[in-house]
Amino acid sequence: MNWIILVIAGLFEVGFASCLGKMKETNGNTALLWGTGFVFCLAVSMLLLIKATQTLPIGTAYAVWTGVGAVGTVLVGILVFKEPATLGRLFFITTLIGSIIGLKFMSSAG
Repeated sequence: MNWIILVIAGLFEVGFASCLGKMKETNGNTALLWGTGFVFCLAVSMLLLIKATQTLPIGTAYAVWTGVGAVGTVLVGILVFKEPATLGRLFFITTLIGSIIGLKFMSSAG
């Protein structure tokens, strides 16, 4: 169950990074709303990460959390922010996903 919580925490990391990206594109009340989304996603992500590390090794949990966040943020960048989807970027996203899966299987907890 804590692996699922950890992945959800990583998805909220994608949320706060995406809100940060949108916040820099706007101003006034719109930027404030994106900033509020940033703080909310950050808080939820951290709370879920804390919950997951109650039974998962901290090193593995942190690596998976940042990996899920990194992969998700790059994908949001490509799909939403129209960042380039080069062969190199896609290759390294794939290797990062493989590393996350490998850490899950090599973990002695969970």
